[in-house]
Amino acid sequence: MKFSLYFLGGQLLLFLGLLFIFLGLLFLSWDFLCFLDWEFFGFNSCMFGMTFIFDWMSLLFTGCVFIISSMVIFYSHSYMLNDKYKVRFYFMVILFVLSMFMMIISPNLVSILLGWDGLGLVSYCLVVYFQNYKSYSAGMLTILTNRLGDVAILISIAWMLNFGSWHFVFYTHILEQWSVYLVLLIILAGFTKSAQIPFSSWLPAAMAAPTPVSALVHSSTLVTAGVYLIIRFGDMLSFNSWVFLLLGVLTMFMAGIGASFEFDLSKIIALSTLSQLGMMMSILFMGYPQAAFFHLLTHAFFKALLFLCAGLMIHCMSDSQDIRHMGVISCQLPLTCCCFCISNMSLCGIPFLSGFYSKDMIVELLMVSYYNFFIFVFFFLSVGMTVAYSMRLIYYCLSFNMNCYPSQSFFDDWLMNKSMLTLTFLSVVSGSVLGWLLFSSPILLTFPLELKLLPLIFVILGGWLGYDLTFTHYEYLYSLKLYYSSFFLGSMWFMPFFSTMGSYVGVLQLSKSFMESMDGGWGEYFMSKSFSTYPPVFSGWLSYLSENNMSVFMLSFFFLLFMLII
Repeated sequence: MKFSLYFLGGQLLLFLGLLFIFLGLLFLSWDFLCFLDWEFFGFNSCMFGMTFIFDWMSLLFTGCVFIISSMVIFYSHSYMLNDKYKVRFYFMVILFVLSMFMMIISPNLVSILLGWDGLGLVSYCLVVYFQNYKSYSAGMLTILTNRLGDVAILISIAWMLNFGSWHFVFYTHILEQWSVYLVLLIILAGFTKSAQIPFSSWLPAAMAAPTPVSALVHSSTLVTAGVYLIIRFGDMLSFNSWVFLLLGVLTMFMAGIGASFEFDLSKIIALSTLSQLGMMMSILFMGYPQAAFFHLLTHAFFKALLFLCAGLMIHCMSDSQDIRHMGVISCQLPLTCCCFCISNMSLCGIPFLSGFYSKDMIVELLMVSYYNFFIFVFFFLSVGMTVAYSMRLIYYCLSFNMNCYPSQSFFDDWLMNKSMLTLTFLSVVSGSVLGWLLFSSPILLTFPLELKLLPLIFVILGGWLGYDLTFTHYEYLYSLKLYYSSFFLGSMWFMPFFSTMGSYVGVLQLSKSFMESMDGGWGEYFMSKSFSTYPPVFSGWLSYLSENNMSVFMLSFFFLLFMLII
């Protein structure tokens, strides 16, 4: 068999992932934590070292990242087979995974910044991988938004000098008056990396990257780094954080509405990621970090599977991502479509799939948290909208039109299918297994029957809404008559405009007026051009005086005489 970097890297990551998950489960059962401090340089009393923390949370998350990365690398071997720079792509993906690993196991803000910045820089390289204007614009939006989070981490590093050390794990239980500012900076960094309102516009734009990268970014690496960082600082979130809870719920709702108006397959799945990130942030700021981490792990498996299935479908549709070009793919790609439906149903929270265990727990914890009716209604509406756009996606891709797109190349690649089947197995069983293992005792919440069935009712209503109102009565859709409202809701509440043109158009107009009044106005003539304009004028006057001296003297004599007489 021909040697392949993709096979070697995939097998190594798979082995390391299984090892880390096994160690994480052991550490969880033993209630054990390993803290490694490696001093690589010391001079007098100055010590330079690297610190790592291995507890059940970091080990389980690292194992999930490595397993998903191994499946993505196996998948990329076929997906990037004819690409000219596939070796460069492979090393960038490995760098991406290692940056995430560095960020997960660091209890030190300085070493976290290495992984955090590595994620931002490598994600920029991967987003601009296809080298066109759309990719460049998306990459610039991605890296500039993430730079805000990097700046917040840098300021928090300076602010942590108040503690005397950058090892934040020692100080999460210490609540001083000024530690609120540290938590606010960490929340800002987490919101930029996890694309919460008002930093949401970069997440759909980052879909310009190759699909295997999108599967990695949206499942377990870049966007989940912000959630993981805030979970690590969860003990310091004791202040009233209802503003951030509101932003998380609004992010859920905005992403669900936007996905219902979108026709780009990749952007629909990206907006579903945004919706789930809003759910994680919401339950995190309600005070349940373990439930947020549980949903983080289960979401990683079925979202990676969803992207891998979508990537093969786009590959077979000659790289067309418009769901209106698709239809009846289940006849040509039966195995892929089965995996696609399972991941979609897990995303919806259909009972006994992995997404159900975490989403149902989050919704029930919301119902016992005594938050107001606005949060309650918008949370349940967002759960229903998830099912609505998922049903719409299945309907368009699998059974809507009759393959009217002219150029298609359907094939079922076995290596791709092996990656998908592995993730399908994990998407089915990970919720129940992790639910049994992560919580020392079962979470028992008692509700009246109507409240207990309320999540399931919204799932059914969302499915009906997605199927019936969106497709079968297209000409009677009331939303088509409300064009401006539909445009507002379908464009992420104009957030991409405010993040791009809206942030610099006013500044450019101001700079243009300054340029016209100063650089191109009177300042140009009286100041900048004075060295070249005034000397010729003065020299002309002097030459005139020297050449016409007699008449000038007589003129000046009569002028002086006139002045004396007056």
